[in-house]
Amino acid sequence: MNSRSLARALLASVALAASIVLAGCDTDQVSLATNAKANQPVPPKLVAAMAEKDMDLNSPILIRLFKQEAELEIWKQNRSGRFALLKTYPICRWSGDLGPKVREGDRQAPEGFYSINPSQMNPQSAYYLSFNTGFPNAFDKALGRTGSQLMVHGDCSSRGCYAMTDEQIAEIYSLGRESFFGGQKAFQFQAYPFRMTPVNMAKHRNNPNMAFWKMIKEGYDHFEVTRQEPKVDFCEKKYVFDAAKAPDAKRDPVFDASAKCPAYVIPEEIASAVREKQERDEAEYNKLVAKNIPVARLNTGIDGGMNKIFAAKIPEGSTGLSEGAEGNTLQMLAMAKAPGTIPGTVNPPKPNLEPVASAAQEEPVVGASATNTRVASAAAPEKSGGFFSNLGRKMGFGTADTTATTPPPQATASVTPSPAAAAPSTASKLKAAVTKLMPGHDKSKDAPAVAAKPAEPAKPAETKVAATRPALKPSVGNGDATSGGGQLAGAAPVVSSNSFDSRFSAVK
Repeated sequence: MNSRSLARALLASVALAASIVLAGCDTDQVSLATNAKANQPVPPKLVAAMAEKDMDLNSPILIRLFKQEAELEIWKQNRSGRFALLKTYPICRWSGDLGPKVREGDRQAPEGFYSINPSQMNPQSAYYLSFNTGFPNAFDKALGRTGSQLMVHGDCSSRGCYAMTDEQIAEIYSLGRESFFGGQKAFQFQAYPFRMTPVNMAKHRNNPNMAFWKMIKEGYDHFEVTRQEPKVDFCEKKYVFDAAKAPDAKRDPVFDASAKCPAYVIPEEIASAVREKQERDEAEYNKLVAKNIPVARLNTGIDGGMNKIFAAKIPEGSTGLSEGAEGNTLQMLAMAKAPGTIPGTVNPPKPNLEPVASAAQEEPVVGASATNTRVASAAAPEKSGGFFSNLGRKMGFGTADTTATTPPPQATASVTPSPAAAAPSTASKLKAAVTKLMPGHDKSKDAPAVAAKPAEPAKPAETKVAATRPALKPSVGNGDATSGGGQLAGAAPVVSSNSFDSRFSAVK
């Protein structure tokens, strides 16, 4: 099956190139499948899943992405014409805060509705494979928002992008490629801060981005009730979904993101279904607010997040602004397989231990130098100190920041406390803190990440990735958080010369 799929993809690529030469079409489409990485067939398990869900290999796709949950969903059209969920991928790393991207260099990953056409697919990516989200769209431009090269890519590191493992992006890329070969001109990419449920809206009700989130929730609701890709337009610096020509109009409405909205209607079957859903959501929201559901704390400097399955694989890993484990601790998840290879250069969001520090404030604490850093090492972890000492090292007590950047010689420094005020042991500090916090310790907030991914150039050299990993990546399994490819083999002692920090210096 794999051989036939690969041969078919190659033939389709040749045919596409020939049609472009003859018809003068967009030559960027030729780049869809120009190398072995971009030509990898859709894994047999996914092909089988499509058959079970009554989907064709070349039918249209749609992507939804959620920062807080750190998940990317692939939806595919079935033979009835409706979209159904094909697979959910855990996101390895995203940067910034919950909220839209506003300006170049703010490290924010975009939120909103974007359209991905073949020219935005990059088989020559230095981040294995990638596609450009298309930020800024017309709405972003109308508000003066700036930024470029905002990607979904491999390599598991991000500065304003959404980063997957190489194995995951190979699979996602193959699904997009097949949809284009099947005739889809562009697939929709919907990026949200979180799943737009009444619970999440209530938790974030005091967030300054709420007006924007309510606006894109309209499109979320349209898709939820119709299971059809919502038609997206912009006018008066706002989103408009599924707009149609008014009954008495002679021509279709013309939209301009910065101009006054033209006369339009939303088909009644869609409008009524959306209205009913929103009424139910509003009633549930009001109940939650009346019960005084806790408001989510605003970001205090944490840089993005990552899915819990990846955080469990990294020393001192943390989910950051993404949701932590539900039912399973990171230690339990560490026994599962990761959906893809995690590079040794990856930095997780740094844990925010403010709740622990405030609970244990009666104990004397010796301050440590801010320059006391260490480099991720492949050496075996220390085994002395007992349970609480080892747990303390995992949570960040008594340890320095871990960075993926190459330090100068003798980058580590020692701190000697005064004999008159000796600090308590790591185990005693942690034991006291945990005793005060159990069982309600809040692990949902973290401190800033140390390093992340720079902007991706339009056509980076292919050999940069090939130097450190094989060109082809295996399938990542069934798609749930506990299935997939290889596990983290250990952190790299020193970042190689082709790490993301040395490859590029631009910041989105």
